[in-house]
Amino acid sequence: MASTTEWIIDEAPGRDVTAAIPADFRLASGERLAADVVTGRLHGPADGPLVVVAGGISSGRFAARWWSWAVRPGGPVDLERARVLAFDLLPGKTDPGVTITTADQARLLGLLLDSLGEPRVDAFVGASYGGCIGLAFATNFPGRIGELVIISAAHRAHPSATAWRGVQRRVLAFARDCGREAEGIALARELAMTTYRTADEFDWRFAGAPPAAAGAPYPVCDYLIARGADYARATSADRWISLSDSLDRHAVAPEAITCPLTLLGFTTDRLVPIEDLRDLAARAPALRRLEVAGSIFGHDAFLKEREVVGRTLHDALSPLYARQPDEIAA
Repeated sequence: MASTTEWIIDEAPGRDVTAAIPADFRLASGERLAADVVTGRLHGPADGPLVVVAGGISSGRFAARWWSWAVRPGGPVDLERARVLAFDLLPGKTDPGVTITTADQARLLGLLLDSLGEPRVDAFVGASYGGCIGLAFATNFPGRIGELVIISAAHRAHPSATAWRGVQRRVLAFARDCGREAEGIALARELAMTTYRTADEFDWRFAGAPPAAAGAPYPVCDYLIARGADYARATSADRWISLSDSLDRHAVAPEAITCPLTLLGFTTDRLVPIEDLRDLAARAPALRRLEVAGSIFGHDAFLKEREVVGRTLHDALSPLYARQPDEIAA
């Protein structure tokens, strides 16, 4: 294991940790990753309970950055009382497109835990794609997990979400093959944003007069164009295709989730319908709690709804903070 200490402006301090990916490591598809290490980032006191945090496909090891209001000292995921580990969801910066599953992601996390000498995590907090990874980790490594907290994720990909993501992937591939990759990423992100948020939010924020000429952007289009341009600088078409496809391959049996499970879902989430979370809750053998909430932010509520998400995280993790280290290890 290698590690480096790094300070990020306006972010809690942490250190990077890496684990070697064995030469014989194969994805479920039989493919190999181009990267030879998986990288995570560790925060918090050395004697605190270990909490893994994973988010959407745009996230990675900098959980104290992309979820800064939740993962912070004194926050719902308290960096003063817990060790927090997050990891990059597709190792390497230049990996060509691969077919990777959430179970593959769970195995990569296992390598990172092995390199840290950690046989078990005390809690896994997963939101969106990270929640799918958490469910896959609990299914594949039932002896290595304590609590599981899942937000805006379920045991399967809903066909309507697959339909939207499939269009995005075809836009990405078409633009890449035409030599206009950045434009394709921007357009696909614009489309994606319309599925992450709700019609009510767009009506509240952007209702107004049309532009002067046909073809000019409306106010809501200006917002989407800006979000698309930002994302075009942050990813590649192949990377996005791989992780988007991974979401649609996700499937676990709720009956196999034997660890204590806390679920939070939102009634306005079109990508992860609340009916799927109710089904998961009904079939999981060790359900602690299903919290259902409304939100104007749809699927992005896990990023935006600080009160209900923070309360759910606090209620699920606070018992860990109160235990002594030997109790947690037991």
